Amino acid sequence: MVGGKLKYEKEIPVVDEGWWASVLAEENRYTAHAKAEVEKEASGGTVTVAATQETVNWNQIKDIYMNDRIVALSVTGHNRGGLLVEGNGLFGFVPFSHLIDLAGRENPNRENDLEPYIGRTLQLKVIECIPEDGRVVFSERAAQSEPGKRAELFHSLHTGQCVSGTVTNVTDFGVFVDLGGVEGLVHISELSWGRVTHPSQYVKLGSSIDVQVLDLAPERCRVALSIKRLMPNPWTNATNEFPIGSVHSATISSVLSYGAFARLDQFGVEGLIHVSEIPQAEGKLLKDVLSDGQSIQARVLHLDPAHHRLGFSMRLD
Repeated sequence: MVGGKLKYEKEIPVVDEGWWASVLAEENRYTAHAKAEVEKEASGGTVTVAATQETVNWNQIKDIYMNDRIVALSVTGHNRGGLLVEGNGLFGFVPFSHLIDLAGRENPNRENDLEPYIGRTLQLKVIECIPEDGRVVFSERAAQSEPGKRAELFHSLHTGQCVSGTVTNVTDFGVFVDLGGVEGLVHISELSWGRVTHPSQYVKLGSSIDVQVLDLAPERCRVALSIKRLMPNPWTNATNEFPIGSVHSATISSVLSYGAFARLDQFGVEGLIHVSEIPQAEGKLLKDVLSDGQSIQARVLHLDPAHHRLGFSMRLD
């Protein structure tokens, strides 16, 4: 039981091929490989911090990870992705999103935010340990849960389960949710059956939400979660509910230079109205004709349920 709430789904969801490769793609743009050298200008010269397979005590790291222990490490450097830490034969990386005081901050200035950490000692847990990749990732946020809690939680979780959790971070690529000692990720593609411009449209930092477990990777301390799979898939019966030629009330969700997106609130899906299908826009700028939140009548022009694509026209005759 997690958060005092358990539910079970009859159908176990299938995670798309390559899901794990994509969920942290944006984060990995900033996350340095643990064996890569990271140079940082400091007063009096350049400080180079390198964690290689030769310098890391992998047996010690594995023991800390498997026993879910908390360790104290010193911050020795940083890059755009987060902090480099070391101590007692341990070397590794703490991603920006796993720092308690910085996670969820809007429009962060990473350089200024990370600089004050240099020289500090942090209480951390190992959340990823991959010797073949030379990668050790620590988390300050994970260290807030008691030792051993992670193993207990992974033992109780299973694919298809519905659990409750608290939103701990909202990023461009998804939402992190604390399940009571383990953080899971709702990738942006799993927030809604419709188009999502940014996850902050759907969840707020600190809010309590229900999610479904999509996949578990205990060896990497990863839990894939979904919000949209708690709701019926509107695309399953799209050809009957909003067939080509049908007219529906819709709400403008965003206005672009080439057209506008409109949402069928009844079904929770969005489609594109190309500028050529907006008669009111002839000779005018779209922003002068349509605005976010505006109610319109839209005719279904194109429908591709398999790829979740929908095209509208505001030409109703």
